[in-house]
Formats: sequence, C-alpha cells, structure tokens
Amino acid sequence: MEWDEGERAARTPAPLRPGDRVAVVAPCGPVDEVRLARGLAVLRDELGLDVVTGEHLRDRDGYLAGADEARAGDLQDAWCDPEVKAVFCARGGYGATRLLDLLDWDAMRAAAPKPLVGSSDVTALHAAFGRELGTATLFGPMPACATISDGEPEPRSLDHLRAALFDGGAPVTGDDALVPGSARGRLDGGNLALLAALCGTRYAPAFEGAVVLLEDVHEPPYRIDRMLTQLLAAGAFAGARGIVLGSWTDCGDEAALRPLFLDRLGGLGVPILAGVPIGHGSTQLSVWLGADVAIDTESFSMECPIRDRESAA
Repeated sequence: MEWDEGERAARTPAPLRPGDRVAVVAPCGPVDEVRLARGLAVLRDELGLDVVTGEHLRDRDGYLAGADEARAGDLQDAWCDPEVKAVFCARGGYGATRLLDLLDWDAMRAAAPKPLVGSSDVTALHAAFGRELGTATLFGPMPACATISDGEPEPRSLDHLRAALFDGGAPVTGDDALVPGSARGRLDGGNLALLAALCGTRYAPAFEGAVVLLEDVHEPPYRIDRMLTQLLAAGAFAGARGIVLGSWTDCGDEAALRPLFLDRLGGLGVPILAGVPIGHGSTQLSVWLGADVAIDTESFSMECPIRDRESAA
C-alpha cells in the first residue's frame, strides 16, 4: 500500500516532550561501545529523554550489527511499542537495505507515527517508511556517531536536533546557489549512494513534486557522477521542484564538484541550493524528510518546519 500526499501529511509525528521514552536500535553497522555510551548519555542528560535500547543493539556480525532478523526485530518492536515515542538509529554503515523486506509493514502501519531518526545508510529506511507508512522521518545525527559522541556534542548540531524533535524544526542555511530561484515541495532524498542502490526496487526514488536533498561521504567525483547519472536515467528526478546539496565530506575538491553538479543537475531547470550542512561532517543539521519545505537561493535558506502535527496519542 502506498500513501497519497494527503495521507502522508496527516501522519506527521507528534513533538517529543522532556521525559518521553525513546528507543535506540542498530539497523545497520556494528556500534562502538565508547561512542554508544556517550551518545546515550547525551540523549538522557542533554535532551532529557528516557532511553531504552534494543535487545540486539550491541550484537556484531562482521560488518553488520547482528543478524538481519534480529536488527529488523529490534526496529519493529521499538516502532510498535506504544510507550516509545521516537526511534533513534545508533549509527549508519551498510545494512539497512537488508531489512526492508523483513519488516511487517502491516503491523508497523497500525502503530502511531513517531520520529525515526538517522542518516547515511538509514536513507533506505527513510525511503521505505515514507512509502509504506506515509510518515515524515528525521534525517539527522545519530547517538553513536562523531557529531554527537566524540567528546562534547557539536553545539549547533545538538541544538538543531533538539529543535527538530521538540519544536518541529528550524531553518537551515547554505552558502552557494548553483541555480537561482525558489521552490516549495516535500523534502525527499538523503544519501546519494543509498538512493542509487534503491533503483530497481519497490523503494526506488521518485522525486515528483519534491525538493531533493543529496549528500555523501568518501565518494570521488566520478562515482558521484555515476550515481547521479543512474538516477537521471532511471527518471528519479522527473517533476522535482528543487535540489538541496548537503555535505560532501572527503569527496574531493569542492571546486571540482560544483561544475559536476551543474553538468548533471543544472539541466533540470530547478533551483539548486548548495553548501547546506546536512549529512556528514562536524556539523549535521536535522531535517524532516516528507515535510513541506521552501528553498530560496537569494537568501541561501531552506525553511523546513513541521507546523501542524497530529497527536501521537
């Protein structure tokens, strides 16, 4: 079952309140214990949340955080638990795509919508939750990753995460306009490599009516070119209304990326806002995928709140 846009907008999660119970699960790669301990403390002490953890959070199976069935079970249990008001993915790393066909979407659809928080490989879950559940999800920093758990949490990132969880979001600002203009639509996209990996699946990207967020890490320019070309050839960008380029950490010289993006995306004829600190890097701002956003290249801004949320009760 797919949700139409009206249903999707109606299933936006309720804002968190201090003391709410949240669950931390590991649907992707194995979790570093030191980072995890620091990240759980941030959720408890800095955000004032009551934190529980998935049964298999600390499992390890090579490059995965345990068996597929165990990781899927932790995620589904947390989502379906009415006492849990948000689900945090501990970290990214490969593995999320392996869970998509193991989740009981009917059972998860019957549960009240709540924030799913994560980025990087969690893009696969964002895409699937948007398609199957019609709920907005939060693309932002994770508790067992550097921005939150390497020493003190990066202040701007933590403040922005807090605003997204408790207040519905806050604007973000870039520093470059590759193609001028303004646009409004639902925010879609995420990590470029994961979006390309979903081509040919039932969760394949379809950006009609969307402002598309793209970011990545450790990808040389030729691979970025290849993945954008793949998405273009698959028709993913048909009907897109705008592009937001997030961080491209360790992806080569930024000066070399600018003409690449113009070459591959400029022909879409939509505004392109760049230099937005979303994705990887020391500053990671939080945005709601599936929410209505507006971009304006003159002010280098993206307005991205969720204003009207239904109660999760």
